[in-house]
Amino acid sequence: MIVAEIKEGYKEYIKAKEKIIILENINVKFETGKMYAITGNSGEGKTTLLNIIGTVDNLTNGKALINNKEIIELTENEKAILRMSQIGFVFQNFYLNKNMTVEENIMQPLFINEKYDKNNMKRRTQELIKQLGLNSREKHFPYELSGGEQQRVAIARAIANDPKIILADEPTGNLDSNNERKVLEILKKLSQNGKCVIVVSHSNEVKKYADVVLNLEKGKLEINEI
Repeated sequence: MIVAEIKEGYKEYIKAKEKIIILENINVKFETGKMYAITGNSGEGKTTLLNIIGTVDNLTNGKALINNKEIIELTENEKAILRMSQIGFVFQNFYLNKNMTVEENIMQPLFINEKYDKNNMKRRTQELIKQLGLNSREKHFPYELSGGEQQRVAIARAIANDPKIILADEPTGNLDSNNERKVLEILKKLSQNGKCVIVVSHSNEVKKYADVVLNLEKGKLEINEI
């Protein structure tokens, strides 16, 4: 199922009165059950593309759609609800709350989801702790965890509301090769379980796990099915 799409996407910035083209005539569809890798050199627009899919940035021209709805036509409140229910974000720097335990960090996004009461929140959190192999760490604080463990907590938090789309921006950038592999294996399994997983990465390792590799260069997108 197609959950995100960009049609004739164009993005530019004006810097010091100079027009900088970031994305030019981008046409791409993203489906559930697949893992996508967005590659390319720094400054080529990878994160910009991810942010557009994540509804936190807009195209200059063209169409960006989530579930067949044009993002630009949504109100800010509608975008916030969409991000809460349909999109999970994973970042390079984890962004865990240092004053919360593993359990509390994972539970945090559930508080704004009306379908979860206190008992359901606890049950869902425990499911995620088990799924991500964090059973012995649930009462630990982020500073007591390794980088790989912190990223697993961040992934658990990202999928707490069972989103269809998972956007990961350099999720292994701060990890060693062993933990990089573990995180990519988790993201791959999520795609195999029906999620649409989109990963921005400088690492060639991600290509081993991707179903589709999207390479951005000079605003153009090259799409390679694996």
